[in-house]
Amino acid sequence: MAYYELGQNMEKNREKYFAEAEKFLNRARSMDKTMTASDYNLGIIAFETGRYEEAVRHFERILGKDSNNVMALKAAAYSRIKNGDLEKAEAYYVRVLELVPESADDGYNYALVLYGLKKFERSEEILKKYPYALEENAASILLFARAQREQKKIEAIDSYAKWVKTAPTPGAQGLYEYARVLENSGLYAKALEQYSAAIKAIGADTAALKKSSLMFEEARLFLAADPGNAEGIVKLNAAVTEGFSDLEEIGNLLNDERITNENKSEIRKIMDKILNKDKETENENNPEQEQAEEQND
Repeated sequence: MAYYELGQNMEKNREKYFAEAEKFLNRARSMDKTMTASDYNLGIIAFETGRYEEAVRHFERILGKDSNNVMALKAAAYSRIKNGDLEKAEAYYVRVLELVPESADDGYNYALVLYGLKKFERSEEILKKYPYALEENAASILLFARAQREQKKIEAIDSYAKWVKTAPTPGAQGLYEYARVLENSGLYAKALEQYSAAIKAIGADTAALKKSSLMFEEARLFLAADPGNAEGIVKLNAAVTEGFSDLEEIGNLLNDERITNENKSEIRKIMDKILNKDKETENENNPEQEQAEEQND
């Protein structure tokens, strides 16, 4: 365990210390008095080093001897989440909450698994059992709002609003979701406020969310909700400058009856700019093609 502590606290040689800890823990597993503790800590080391299948084997070996071991149940459930096996994680959390029903943290994790399994109504029900968390815990409130949003419940608006007030620094993804819920409910002014907040909140682009896409969403709603305001086109140009280039999405604006003909003309100009830029980039990458086009001209 001393080697394990070193592995946790040292940035250098972390893997080396964990390997030493595993060596002695495997020896300790041969003795009855230290068998369960050794398996548990071997599982923790495997988990911390990303070997989730191995971690599960250690925790489930404990459960084979003691099915009510809460620590092993929790660890096995979390390892199954990391492995993507949400159905087994769900079964473990059901057992955990039978043994410790008052645990809000485990209730949240169980609700998170249910959400991942698209059991949105059940996820919401579980979170309701921990009302204190739904007043104080930003993560629980956001998950509650998301479960309601997936069920298309109007109450999601209030839940997202509570999350914004509770979270120390509301993240861009949650703010974007809040904006979409507001927009779908016809609350355009409030939706624009949240789109703007999401743009300010985003740092680096993620796989799920990009600043340019957020800027486009804000511009799209601005053009539709306030068609007489020239700022909508300004915002759309800014989104394109930031890197938004989805011509299909931009083209869909031309089918929106709320957008003025004048703004649609500007949108077509923006689309032409993107097409010309794409063509220039293609020619830069293929100079022989560019020369052939010049000869044809």
